[in-house]
Amino acid sequence: MNPLSSKLASYSKLGMHSFHTPGHKGREDILSSIKFPEHDLTELPGLDMLHNPQGVIAEAQRLAADIYGAEETFFLVNGATAGNQAMFLSLASACCGKKILIDRRAHRSVVAGLILSGLEPEYIAPEIHPDFKLPLGLNIASFCQDSEHIGACHVTDPSYYGTSIDLGYILKWRNNKRPDLPILVDQAHGAHFKGVIFPENAVSQGADAVVHSTHKTLAALTQAGMLHVQGSRINRNTLKQSLELLQTSSPSYLLMESLEKAMSSWQDFCWGDLYEEVMALHKELDGILRILTFNDVGSFGISGLDWTKILVNVSTLEIEADKVVELLRTSHLIEPELWDESNILFMLGIGSKPEDVRVLRKALKSIAKQYGLSRRNCRNLKEQTDEQFLTAAKQLPPVRLTPREAWLAPKRKVTLKDCLGCLAGETISVYPPGIPLVAAGEEITPYVLSLLEQADSYRWQGWQGYKQKEILIIDI
Repeated sequence: MNPLSSKLASYSKLGMHSFHTPGHKGREDILSSIKFPEHDLTELPGLDMLHNPQGVIAEAQRLAADIYGAEETFFLVNGATAGNQAMFLSLASACCGKKILIDRRAHRSVVAGLILSGLEPEYIAPEIHPDFKLPLGLNIASFCQDSEHIGACHVTDPSYYGTSIDLGYILKWRNNKRPDLPILVDQAHGAHFKGVIFPENAVSQGADAVVHSTHKTLAALTQAGMLHVQGSRINRNTLKQSLELLQTSSPSYLLMESLEKAMSSWQDFCWGDLYEEVMALHKELDGILRILTFNDVGSFGISGLDWTKILVNVSTLEIEADKVVELLRTSHLIEPELWDESNILFMLGIGSKPEDVRVLRKALKSIAKQYGLSRRNCRNLKEQTDEQFLTAAKQLPPVRLTPREAWLAPKRKVTLKDCLGCLAGETISVYPPGIPLVAAGEEITPYVLSLLEQADSYRWQGWQGYKQKEILIIDI
């Protein structure tokens, strides 16, 4: 009768150790001050209005801005997705005729922002880490282009996997060479950046607009985020109009209240105990398994590391990553955030406890002991690096049409065997993390096709015909 409710109820009874979003990890003690259903209200007298805040919502947003050091903060009830889209939509007029320089590790919501705004992207390829074969860094020198045809820059920092780039270098270059250039930052996974044990927050570094997906690491409800703005490079009125256009006219007061509560609980939380446990995990297991640690900072475009993301490569085991995940879930009640052929990502948040990390460390150690290769047969990850793969992965699909042109263009379906060299008619992402493999209007290359042909191996967003192994292409 109620399949979703029944499934949620049965899952909640499993008692899993959460290493995934949301950051509150389902802890009642963290969320107990949010009263449901009493606080599920609408815009009544005295409760203010999200799209024209003059009272309590305006005050709550000001408090958030003060905490992050922004001039103005906007609550997001349609996720960080709405924040990314609003940033681009607010620049549609000011950047008309110019390209937007974009870190290609961007979330699919960035492509949606380009569709809505009509702006044209110029992508910068990421640095692929040869051990993990993931886009973990960015060549900053290639990003900082002294070019007048660029109207704004958009970077993703940190990455989904917790790696940071040298954002300070980009901002210094902007201030010296292009002082009029807006720098936009998708810091969805960095809402908790505050204090010496974390990378510096993008707002305090001087970015013009910063998106936080607050629910990912702090005690906000899923879908709740923030957009922070400072300086005069972005028109605030246009930005407010963009947010009103993109967000619901019936905002959830539960989401907004959770954002306010997230700020107070964040300031009271001590991350130090978690940090010590993660460092112990790194020390004990790195070398048995390949773990992304502070030793990786300074290579492959990685400038910093958010230790709350634990990225583990299991290529040194005689068992596939999905089987490791199955063991973790069934034998150790551990639920990771994501995994691929060789890597598993575990995410901590404000609801995590030191004992959770200890459980993870014990589980990984047990699995490594049981399935580890002998020293004689242990694969050297650097020697195993597939140079052809790395070269292909860094070659971005050529952009033939802007995302908006592709959205409006006529399309037709073809089978995968017939799509090589065609222009994609849909933006296709493995989810999570939601980074487009190919965006609408881009040419389907041999590398893109090789991954599409593994349709059954991934979870997809944006690809409607993956079960039939069909794809929409631009009909030209």
